[in-house]
Amino acid sequence: MGAPMALKLQTCGHEVRVYNRSRDRLSPLIEAGLIAVDSPADLLTSCDIVITMVSDAAAIAQTLLSGLAKVHLSDRTILQMGTIAPQESRDLAQQVIQAGGEYLEAPVLGSIPQVTAGSLIVMVGATPAQFQRWRPLLTHFGPDPIHLGDVGAAATVKLAMNQLIGSLTTAFSLSLALVQREGFAIEPFMDIVRQSALYAPTFDKKLQRMVTQDFSNPNFPTKHLLKDMRLFTQTAADLGLNASVVEAVAQVAQQTVEAGAGDADYSAVYSTINPGRYSRRHLG
Repeated sequence: MGAPMALKLQTCGHEVRVYNRSRDRLSPLIEAGLIAVDSPADLLTSCDIVITMVSDAAAIAQTLLSGLAKVHLSDRTILQMGTIAPQESRDLAQQVIQAGGEYLEAPVLGSIPQVTAGSLIVMVGATPAQFQRWRPLLTHFGPDPIHLGDVGAAATVKLAMNQLIGSLTTAFSLSLALVQREGFAIEPFMDIVRQSALYAPTFDKKLQRMVTQDFSNPNFPTKHLLKDMRLFTQTAADLGLNASVVEAVAQVAQQTVEAGAGDADYSAVYSTINPGRYSRRHLG
């Protein structure tokens, strides 16, 4: 997601500098005219705002909060756009503020096609003043950024939504597999699903992948789904919620990753739900 988001900002007229811990991943961005820098410190000294789109809070801490980078946080704004726990986001905000910087969060719903189209759902946790200041930038990603409250609010809603992604996809995989194992035709089943109150558009979006067992070219890989399911269960446990259903989804995702589909589309959980119909050649 980070690469297409950087390209989107460039096409919208911004001068964009990029950094990745794996330098080779920057090659397509450099070829597109973006400026690569050698360290997070270089980003902080050359940019007014630094956008993070990395795997987890630990990765943010290892980069922007490292000793070499942290001293340059003063008078800089950090815009966190990945999926992390609410308390992790609040902790990061506190550290950035203590270092003299500003912090806001804006995780998104959608994937690479929505980045390109500028149609992501952008959820913002920030002060009202921060939201108004950075809203024009955020509208490049989505037409109507939603201010949900202070830091932590957007992280909460994003994690809640990603839980639905995992649970809905896993539940649909199981129902589809049952129908197939019983030899019932898929389309009559889907016609009923589509007419019911149980229908979710994601079912049709993932149906073809499951039927063809082709989970290549992912917009959201299984390993990230597993990370988010674990993040949700830990957050839920901290709040005294019973998240046993999500723990089961995480177990399915874990088995899918162990089968070699960590970098495949997250709909590959179907291959664990319905074993024996999965081909490793479709991992991409």
